[in-house]
Amino acid sequence: MDLITPSFGLIFWQLVFFLLLVFVLGKFAWKPILASLREREQSIEDALELSRQTRAEMAELKASNDQILIEARIERDAIIRQAREAADGLIAQSKADAAEAGRKELDKARKAIQDEQAAVVAQMKKDVAILALNIAEKVLRKELADKKAQEALVSDLVADARMN
Repeated sequence: MDLITPSFGLIFWQLVFFLLLVFVLGKFAWKPILASLREREQSIEDALELSRQTRAEMAELKASNDQILIEARIERDAIIRQAREAADGLIAQSKADAAEAGRKELDKARKAIQDEQAAVVAQMKKDVAILALNIAEKVLRKELADKKAQEALVSDLVADARMN
């Protein structure tokens, strides 16, 4: 039983050494250990706060980035729509210009055809008149060879002139 129950002297000396150890540790080691623990705790708190701030900034940046992407898409769509409208307008204008140019060329060709047709008709009238005069001259020379035929022709012409 002696081994299980320590004697009073042993307990006393153990208590003295323990208190001396606590005093020495408290005097020399406890403050630096607590200071380093507080410093470590503060650095962990600072890191956590920095992490929170970084997360908040990242969320703001992501929201800003999403907003910029939306605005860029809207602007891109507007630019594409304007380009399509401009292209459609240009195509319509080109078609109208081509139709107008074609119409002008067609009118010009019609006028040229009409002018040439009028010239051909005038030339044909002239040629027909010359031919008729030549034929009439030959007929008159042949028929008016005698005096009786001349008088008959003059009376027919006078009668014709009165009717018209």
